[in-house]
Amino acid sequence: MNPIVLILLGLILLGWILWLRRKSPADQRKANLMLLAGVIMAALLYLLVTGKLNWIAALVAISLPFVRRFIPLFPLLGKLFRHYQSKQQGGANRSEVNSRILKMRLDHDSGSLEGEVIEGPLQGRQLATLSESEFIELLNYCRKTDKQSARLLETYLDKRFGDSWRKDDTADQNSNNSELSESDRAYQILGLEPGASKEEVIEAHRRLMQKLHPDRGGSDYLAAEINQAKDLLLKLLS
Repeated sequence: MNPIVLILLGLILLGWILWLRRKSPADQRKANLMLLAGVIMAALLYLLVTGKLNWIAALVAISLPFVRRFIPLFPLLGKLFRHYQSKQQGGANRSEVNSRILKMRLDHDSGSLEGEVIEGPLQGRQLATLSESEFIELLNYCRKTDKQSARLLETYLDKRFGDSWRKDDTADQNSNNSELSESDRAYQILGLEPGASKEEVIEAHRRLMQKLHPDRGGSDYLAAEINQAKDLLLKLLS
């Protein structure tokens, strides 16, 4: 082939590559398909002009019976490919949050929340298999041992049962916390020690609301409890 033609083709290819780098992945795929179609058309035109298209036509005629046999398999191959893609992308649509006691997994597509106990008396159990009394037992253990685990479990219970589980929990807490004052309970909700400063109360409230706000997967009940605790402590510290 003429060297000048080769140089021109090289410059065109270089310009194409530089142009593609400024495009989005979707635009790049479309442009590459257009390039491929253009190359095929140019090749066919060249073969037609040079009289070399006859042997390609013969090759197509010979392979046509074999292609017809495989055409019914194309839908099946498409399904297999889509199934493979969905399996490959499954992990990308799931997120995992771990605490000392719990391992939680959220499926973003279905919205389902799963969990496993990784420490404590119920270690190794899936949350989906626990009874109501076991949930209350686990929640009390989390509150005594790890506040982050307690908040995670409360979020799970809110998502699974709504506010109905809190009736039994409130009765249980009343028996265990009858000696706690309102301010002590407010400090406990915010994860602070009694005597914390105004700035510490504001920071604890901000941190908890970032994690447990209803718009971020939390519950209205938890948000209300956190807000009430902050308001009470700020009023006492004013």
